[in-house]
Amino acid sequence: MKAFRGWGARPLAAAGGVSSVPPGWWVVALLALLALTGCRGPARPSPQTAAPFVPPTATPSPTPAAMPTPTAPTTPLTPTPCINALTFVADETIPDGEQVPPGAALLKVWRVRNTGTCPWGPDYTLRFIAGEPMAADETQPLFPAAPGEEVRLEVRFQAPATPGLYQSTWQAFDPHDQAFGDPIFIIIEVVAEPSATATP
Repeated sequence: MKAFRGWGARPLAAAGGVSSVPPGWWVVALLALLALTGCRGPARPSPQTAAPFVPPTATPSPTPAAMPTPTAPTTPLTPTPCINALTFVADETIPDGEQVPPGAALLKVWRVRNTGTCPWGPDYTLRFIAGEPMAADETQPLFPAAPGEEVRLEVRFQAPATPGLYQSTWQAFDPHDQAFGDPIFIIIEVVAEPSATATP
């Protein structure tokens, strides 16, 4: 059987003898190995596939929610109440103190003006308030009149049977039974008719 021969190997000397391998052989072998490795060049990195370019997408900013337009609180309008007023203008018939026979039928007419701001409607009345009613209806309709208008008020009376001085006073009332304006009146004197004197 033959002994193994390596790189430049020589047969070993017999036991107790000197090695026939030249000194520094392993240095030569190491240098040769490094030379072989250096000839291959540095390891190149494996090429990597570049990711496709994606342009940045603008992120839409959120649209602000529409704020409701504040509405000023509305204050309910309180209607201004109108004012009732009546002003006496003149007597058109039967002046104050006129003498009349007992039981005479009388038509008294006053001229008055609506000096308020309320129109006189069908719910307005003329009422007896003092004195002697002299057979007249004690509640009568007030003739309709717009503010500033002048109208005639008429009441029919009957003179009392007994002679004397009589007065009948009247006043206007609104639909709420509130009296307003100037009172109006009639004043008469009932005079007995002279008795017939026998001729001698």
